[in-house]
Amino acid sequence: MHLGIPRIALSHLGIGMDCSITPLRHGGLSLVQTTDFLYPLVEDPYIMGKIACANVLSDLYALGVTECDNMLMLLGVSTKLSEKERDVVIPLMMRGFKDCAYEAGCNVTGGQSVLNPWITIGGVATSVCQPNEFIIPNDAVIGDVLVLTKPLGTQVAVSAYHWLEQQDRWNRIKLVVSEEDVHKAYQRAMDTMARLNRTCARLMHKYNAHGATDVTGFGLLGHAQNLAKSQNNEVSFVIHNLPIIAKMAAVAKACGNMFQLLQGHSPETSGGLLICLPREQAAAYCKDIEKSEGYQAWIIGIVEKGNRKARIIEKPRVIEVPAKEKDGEIW
Repeated sequence: MHLGIPRIALSHLGIGMDCSITPLRHGGLSLVQTTDFLYPLVEDPYIMGKIACANVLSDLYALGVTECDNMLMLLGVSTKLSEKERDVVIPLMMRGFKDCAYEAGCNVTGGQSVLNPWITIGGVATSVCQPNEFIIPNDAVIGDVLVLTKPLGTQVAVSAYHWLEQQDRWNRIKLVVSEEDVHKAYQRAMDTMARLNRTCARLMHKYNAHGATDVTGFGLLGHAQNLAKSQNNEVSFVIHNLPIIAKMAAVAKACGNMFQLLQGHSPETSGGLLICLPREQAAAYCKDIEKSEGYQAWIIGIVEKGNRKARIIEKPRVIEVPAKEKDGEIW
């Protein structure tokens, strides 16, 4: 499908996408590359390393690229850590990052570390691709549906967990959520943020996806709007359903407009892929993910005739994830 795309078209597209795509001078190959970094948002350094790596790789997966050829690690080591803290925390973060890369089938071969006031961790992911290995996210057509592969609400869950130690903040939400609910939501947020979108990317090819993006710092609506802007056809995206980590919609409502979760503006970290799929293939795609990984994906909206914009309907349906609690299981 992408054979014969001229160099200028590809390099122009690459500017607004999750990755840069650079046609190489060798035999029809393209260099697909992305970079990202995070500040710590969970207490476990090892899990934080995994989240950072999954977050970097997610941009490749949003283009349907399933093989990463190389990863570099970017590490900011805080000058505020004691020597003992540094010797415990930093190796754990690095190990989490490397283990996640290994899970993705690639190695961390280098990078850069610096001393500065803040802890940061991120990296660079690179893949050399043939034209059939990536999906340029500009082919949505009227009648497609929008699929989301991870639940929303990671920022709300992490914030609520930190508020357990801040009485004034906790007082705002304790009427709608218990401490146990908050701990469980935090565990779910860590689990979903550390999970790779690799299977979702592989299945995009099997089910003829017309384009995708990953949902991260701009929130669901922000990323949907970016994806809508890139479309060749005169289409718009309309989102009807919001799958949200259980109880986090109630927490967001109790906080007024602080998170903007139901409005689609709450930032997510290492979120799911938002994918345009042919209507007749979307349900099978979601079932295949559940069969392969044991995790749900959801049809959350439609592609209709329009002017390359995205919106969430006035009263979207909130889907609690999971729908029912199971003893001893996160999901």
